[in-house]
Amino acid sequence: MIHESVYELRKNMVGSLGVAHGKVEVLDAEKLRRQDIDTLVRDAVFGSEPVKSYARWLIWEAGQALNARPGSIHDFYIARSRDAWRDRTVPAMNLRFTTYDTARAAFRAARATDAGAFIFEIARSEMSYTEQKPAEFSACLIAAAIKEGFQGPIFIQGDHFQVKASTYKKNPEAAIQEVKDLIAEAIPGGFWNIDIDTSTLVTLDPESLDEQQYHNYTRSAEITQFVRSLEPAGVTVSLGGEIGEVGEKNSTPEELDAYIEGYKKTLAAYGGDLAGLSKISVQTGTSHGGVVLPDGTIAKVAVDFDTLKVLGERARQHGAGGAVQHGASTLPEELFNKFPEVQTLEIHLATGFQNLYMDHTAFPQDLKQQIYRFLDKASADERKPTQTDAQFYYSTRKKAIGPFKSELWSMEQDQKAALYDALEAQFKFFYEKLNVVNTCSLVEKIVRPVEYHQPMPASARRAGDDLGLAD
Repeated sequence: MIHESVYELRKNMVGSLGVAHGKVEVLDAEKLRRQDIDTLVRDAVFGSEPVKSYARWLIWEAGQALNARPGSIHDFYIARSRDAWRDRTVPAMNLRFTTYDTARAAFRAARATDAGAFIFEIARSEMSYTEQKPAEFSACLIAAAIKEGFQGPIFIQGDHFQVKASTYKKNPEAAIQEVKDLIAEAIPGGFWNIDIDTSTLVTLDPESLDEQQYHNYTRSAEITQFVRSLEPAGVTVSLGGEIGEVGEKNSTPEELDAYIEGYKKTLAAYGGDLAGLSKISVQTGTSHGGVVLPDGTIAKVAVDFDTLKVLGERARQHGAGGAVQHGASTLPEELFNKFPEVQTLEIHLATGFQNLYMDHTAFPQDLKQQIYRFLDKASADERKPTQTDAQFYYSTRKKAIGPFKSELWSMEQDQKAALYDALEAQFKFFYEKLNVVNTCSLVEKIVRPVEYHQPMPASARRAGDDLGLAD
């Protein structure tokens, strides 16, 4: 059910949520969890623009009341630099599809394992092809936490808020402004963890590492200053830098030194003793999505764990929490316990969840064929002459997630049950292998929750006038 107007939505929330004087009160948490949150999240995703904005506001404010709030992992990571904890790797999980139901599975796994140190993220590019703006993404996550009774900080991250190298060459300031505009939209929506990706600006032509990293570290510092100017009171947004493109050559300690030393000097010039980076992403042999063989299987890759360990130690010497590994979800399962052993701070997981979902026997085959026929036309220009069908569909099917959003959300209940049970088991696997089980109390000890209220949308005030409930 999707409400046609804010008036109808507000009327149907009577009993579970109350609205008065611009504030939301949870009147019946059980009723909200049992039925109304499902309605709210659908309105937040598929409703008209006034309905969307109102539903998202109600979800946000209900989350504030029920301790399902966005949070920054900055203090948790800085605590790692002081050895306040160790032997754990935080999973940062990209949710491309059916974010509400997928996050519900992740929260169920978290409650079963007492996991609190995990991140939900979405990249700049993913926002485009999955048709998920920051406000929609965070609304789905908060709604999922409410539905599953999860309490504590929800770490929502902007992954690869990347400066486009092609745009930067033509108009550097315009390329940077694109990222700043996205940040200005994301922070009010609870994205209090952001990966600044200016690694696209690294150039290997100069001889010195400082010159190679110059545009990377100066622009990282500039964006850091911009983020700090937008932070809500009491929040220090967790920021990550990146020293090399994922999928390219392995990073070195010397590159990390050149980047972070240049970054610190540039940031200091802005004044105000601004907080710096909490982590640094490095390249150690993986690639986003894995390497697809002609039969559609994923080629095995060798992660350089020794380099990852050294880079993490070097990052902590500079005051950050450690090193971040990208492109890891398609690695062999037996490797994941190695990341905590070498003190990897964070690991990014994306395509593996999509593969489990779309290749599961419960995924409707007629829908998969519709998606493939769509890709044959919509992504025809991306098809390489040497690609097999399996390789082409594997590399492009993420582009169908947005156009088929409604169909993916509307599967039969038995299909959904099988798919999300499998995803829940996969989330649990990662929590256990990466050793973030039993971390709720650790997170609670280090991370200070911040209460942050969003302003009531104008459409909600008009609906209140109609119902006699206005301020």
